[in-house]
Amino acid sequence: MPCPLPEKENAMSSLVMTPSEITEFFARLEAANPEPETELNFHSPYTLLVAVALSAQSTDIGVNKATDKLFAVADTPAAMVALGVEGIREHIKTIGLYNNKAKNVHALSVMLMELHGGEVPKDRAALEKLPGVGRKTANVVLNVAFGEPTMAVDTHIFRISNRLGLAPGKTPRAVEDRLVEVIPDQFMRHAHHWLILHGRYICKARTPECPHCPVRDLCHYPHKTA
Repeated sequence: MPCPLPEKENAMSSLVMTPSEITEFFARLEAANPEPETELNFHSPYTLLVAVALSAQSTDIGVNKATDKLFAVADTPAAMVALGVEGIREHIKTIGLYNNKAKNVHALSVMLMELHGGEVPKDRAALEKLPGVGRKTANVVLNVAFGEPTMAVDTHIFRISNRLGLAPGKTPRAVEDRLVEVIPDQFMRHAHHWLILHGRYICKARTPECPHCPVRDLCHYPHKTA
């Protein structure tokens, strides 16, 4: 489904960063944070997969509170299956959509055991066949767990890609494809996290922190805050 943009940001697609601006943009983000990491707690490809699957329409802080308890009793597919849907639900009932998420975590754990020997596959198609795992989740797992140069477009990345003129697009997939096309190869490994963190803490939805932005002069957003 397309992500709606505020009305004043819908016209930003004509204001596109140049290749040199994009290179400088990521060079500055890299200088400020050379090794960015996800804010979700995990310790294996499997716990990462579960955490990301649980994060839809939930904050990372809320997910971490739930998974700290969940992973203490079940951090492998076999243990999660043994815990059962009801047991999973009890541990994650503080986060949104917990009923469906509990069912999906249980079902994907069963599928991992039956089809992949209990291992998380390093393959997009196989990941997207797991219950509750869409393209965005698969991209996160491929990037974080396996070092693949993928781009998971969440609401933050969708917003700032359009707002800044970095990679305008009407849908998350359009933005993803454009980002993969324009981001220099040397930055692709960490670009996903740099953009999420920039959107979460600097280029906020309602009131961006433009005075504290390290890339303000590169940004094409005409409604900068003072």
